[in-house]
Amino acid sequence: MLVRLALSDFRNHRDAVIEPGPGFVALTGENGAGKTNILEAVSLLAPGRGLRRAPFSAMARQGGPGGFGVAGTLIGDATLGTGVQPQAPDRRLVRVNGAAAPATALAEWLAILWLTPAMDRLFTEPAGERRRFLDRLTLALEPGHATQATRYESAMRERNRLLADDAPADPQWLAAIEARMVEHGVALDAARRRTVAALSALLDDMSDGPFARPALMLEGWAGDAALLTRELAQGRARDAAAGRTLVGPHRADLSVTHRAKDQAAALCSTGEQKALLLSIVLAHADLVAATMPHPPVLLLDEVAAHLDPVRRAALFARLAGKGQVWMTGTEPALFAELAGEAVRLTLTDGRIESDAATR
Repeated sequence: MLVRLALSDFRNHRDAVIEPGPGFVALTGENGAGKTNILEAVSLLAPGRGLRRAPFSAMARQGGPGGFGVAGTLIGDATLGTGVQPQAPDRRLVRVNGAAAPATALAEWLAILWLTPAMDRLFTEPAGERRRFLDRLTLALEPGHATQATRYESAMRERNRLLADDAPADPQWLAAIEARMVEHGVALDAARRRTVAALSALLDDMSDGPFARPALMLEGWAGDAALLTRELAQGRARDAAAGRTLVGPHRADLSVTHRAKDQAAALCSTGEQKALLLSIVLAHADLVAATMPHPPVLLLDEVAAHLDPVRRAALFARLAGKGQVWMTGTEPALFAELAGEAVRLTLTDGRIESDAATR
């Protein structure tokens, strides 16, 4: 878990240091105070572009020098850092224990998952959003998943570029690139399916509670290496015309169904969709806590805002002891049902007002 988080010129925070505890971290403040910015900073201590998926150049403080830094200290004094420099505002730098490292290396240190209000539309958005969500779940269980995804996407971009060239590409060169796609694509698909299977087994054993129980299934490409090899080779002309690769694990979709109603999540009410998503995140937290050497770090943005006190208490009870949980809300009353110790911080215009933080 994180024992110290330091920000420098990040979003609306000129500088801030937070020393969270092992359980709940409750961030309260008015809209625009910088609560979600804190969660976004934590999310950057994992591979990817963070919970907003914003350009790195947009994360630097307005009126600041043009760069930013986020640093985290873990139990045992391991350190993770990321940021950009003013002269290269879109080039992310990562350091692990003071040494330069690829962003994928961050997954070996922290398992981070988030839930934001924008994700309430997850089941009605294009399949790519659900794939990214599933990949984040998988990454927390299998840190090597990030490397497989990066290598697959790199090979696919190279293939698409060659197919788009006016001059015909060397067939042997294309075959070698497609072999890389198959190798990493099979690994990518297998890891996703292991995650879906593990979550499904956990959800099967759970009783119905205050949150709807989902059924999960990975649809689309089925992980057949020989079939993908043939389809890529035979589909070169088609993919060249389309300007993209039309087969492979990048076309898969996470299907979610409301068990009790036997209804696709996309057809459920907004409240039911939120409950289904929350159930997946809670089950995943249980799974990470039970199977991984370190518990997860959960970032829950405005998660309690639309829950009644009974469901808020049920949510907090489920999360207790499952790892470090960072939550935001506009008022302290949203966290009244928190039992035991919790770090409670109040934010005002990018300043953190608490004895647990320095400014």
